[in-house]
Amino acid sequence: MADRRSKNMKFGNVLGFRIWNLKILVLCLLSFLLIFLPTIGCQREKAGITVAGSTSVQPFAELLAEEYMSRNLQSHIYVQGGGSTAGIEAVRTHAANIGMSSRALLPEEKDLYAVTIAKDAIAIIVNTKNPIQDLSLDHVRLVFSGKIKKWEELGAPPHPIVLVSREEGSGTRESFQKFVMGKEEISLESLVQDSNGAIRQVVSNDPHAIGYISLGLVNEQVKALKVSSIEPTLANIEGGKYTLIRPFLFVFNGEPKGEARSFLEFVLSPPAQELLSKEGLVTTLKLSGK
Repeated sequence: MADRRSKNMKFGNVLGFRIWNLKILVLCLLSFLLIFLPTIGCQREKAGITVAGSTSVQPFAELLAEEYMSRNLQSHIYVQGGGSTAGIEAVRTHAANIGMSSRALLPEEKDLYAVTIAKDAIAIIVNTKNPIQDLSLDHVRLVFSGKIKKWEELGAPPHPIVLVSREEGSGTRESFQKFVMGKEEISLESLVQDSNGAIRQVVSNDPHAIGYISLGLVNEQVKALKVSSIEPTLANIEGGKYTLIRPFLFVFNGEPKGEARSFLEFVLSPPAQELLSKEGLVTTLKLSGK
């Protein structure tokens, strides 16, 4: 009788131990599901495409991405800067689905698939307190090459000129080099900034500074100069009078497919182009005469 009772107790202990282990296993599984399933769900919801490159194009791409996502709730567009050259390289290495470039492709980049989404002007900017309103193209070149070093040489109150420029690899810098500098090099004394927004900030804070940025990013904080008596306006750009014009490109590693193609089609659509026009860009609709 005692042996039977002992066996029953042992069996009960074993059974209780197994039930206890089963409860722990169930609790662990529930904990796993509660912790990781929401994360997995978020990752699935956030799956999308990456757009990288030009900091000139970036704010416009962000605006377009927000509008696109508001129309396509399951889509997600990640937009990041880095510069035109970096964006093109990111597309080539498949680190990004779309590259943004604010310059034309170089000969060695022509194997990539590029689409002009709009055109932009490069504006020469100074502080709002600077009395200068107009500089000839030659004067701009002499200033940024460091051959004109003082504002009094240009008719402004005496003070050394503070040059502000973009970094190597920037599409804005390469376009500025092509359209303005020619064979002259930008002075090594320039303050180098990594975005158009940073240049605008420096110039807005320094009454003696001069820089160059995308016309679409000019605001009340800075003043855009006339160049050779031509004001950088959309009318003068479309009329061919203001000539410091460069393309805004979306670059792909081959013909776009899937979400990347869908986003491109939206960017080229009338509603998106109208949005870009309101932001100060020359759109493909106007360029094509539609």
